Amino acid sequence: MTVVAVHPEQPPFDQVADLFDAYRVHYGLPTAPAATRRWLAEQITAGRLAVAAGVRDGRVHGFVTRTVLPASLLLGTAWMVRDVFVDPAHRRAGIARELLRHVVDEARAAGALRVSLQTETDNAAALSLYTRLGFQPVDGLRSLNLPLAPG
Repeated sequence: MTVVAVHPEQPPFDQVADLFDAYRVHYGLPTAPAATRRWLAEQITAGRLAVAAGVRDGRVHGFVTRTVLPASLLLGTAWMVRDVFVDPAHRRAGIARELLRHVVDEARAAGALRVSLQTETDNAAALSLYTRLGFQPVDGLRSLNLPLAPG
């Protein structure tokens, strides 16, 4: 498998957008292929999100998205994995592991101070993978949200 950066003008983008829509459906949202494609292209083009795809035999089997945040107190940067998704037909083949390693390697090369991610507390498969890759729970922090829009 090869991990490639994805941009809206490149051939893997359409496959990634389709898989991203399937990812949304996986989490209970209605399919919206055109809106997903527009949103994803906008996020990448604006530099708010970077996307890498796991490609084998010309087909995208998974993707990872990440963003870079300022690490204010340490005057550096922290990378945050926002989404990891592998086509259900290709799970347990090491694709998510390779995608995450790709992000970690890029972050390390860029001099980032850390790579963070989050997942639901009942996502045992993801938690097991993340732990095997060296990610550790952060004690003493609580995630809070202020909803600004319905849904």
